[in-house]
Amino acid sequence: MIDGHVHLEKDPYTIDWLSEFIRVAIERSISELYILEHSHRFKEFAPAYNSVILDDTDIGRYQRNWFSKRLSVPLEKYKNFIRAVRQGSFPVKVKFGIEICYFPEYEDEIERIVSGFDWDFLTGAVHWIDGWGFDHPAIKEVWKEKNVNSVYEKYYRLMEKLIHSDLYNHLAHPDSIKCFNYYPDYDLKDTYLSIAELLKKHNMKTEFSLGLHINYSHKEFGLNKEFLSALKQQKVELITASDAHVPENAGKYIKEAYEFI
Repeated sequence: MIDGHVHLEKDPYTIDWLSEFIRVAIERSISELYILEHSHRFKEFAPAYNSVILDDTDIGRYQRNWFSKRLSVPLEKYKNFIRAVRQGSFPVKVKFGIEICYFPEYEDEIERIVSGFDWDFLTGAVHWIDGWGFDHPAIKEVWKEKNVNSVYEKYYRLMEKLIHSDLYNHLAHPDSIKCFNYYPDYDLKDTYLSIAELLKKHNMKTEFSLGLHINYSHKEFGLNKEFLSALKQQKVELITASDAHVPENAGKYIKEAYEFI
């Protein structure tokens, strides 16, 4: 079984810390572990986030403070860690990538930053809409001020552009927009089918993510069933993913996810 989305989120990177995730993964019969760090950790990606930290509002100040605690690691440090791990031997197969926030105007720079290194995969994610971190618990009240239909439309338009960019191998948590249980009043069936068709056309995999279930206590187990049905109909390859940020969540619910799918 595969856990295709695990964050170490600890600097400096050490094999001892990675081994904690591997130990728990083995207990849950995981055979492959995909490690991917958020692009917001690495200094090289800092310019991409200007649109979400320059706004001089309460939200902008919160997001600026949030980034100031994270954008600190040179990407070369992560690469050196990957090189060291690849020299070793582990009881599970370990692959390495980055989860990169998608900003349409930053495509060329993303391509430049990730070039010249042998990544096992690159994962694209939509985390920001018009400079707003829609999935941040600390500012979730902002949802009450939003036109939910418009938010969903923008979210999936960004996702379509992400897929069209051909920058990524995987699409992260494709329905994370439901994180705080706000839903549009229009039928998403055509949207789901459109995303599924695009993924198939661009030969991209996507996640059956347990991240919201684990990290947000969301009642839905993984993907929305209608979305899952569209992906299966188009024969899009699915990656089971815990979205673990701590060792105890590595491989969590992956066995159940296989059975659910």
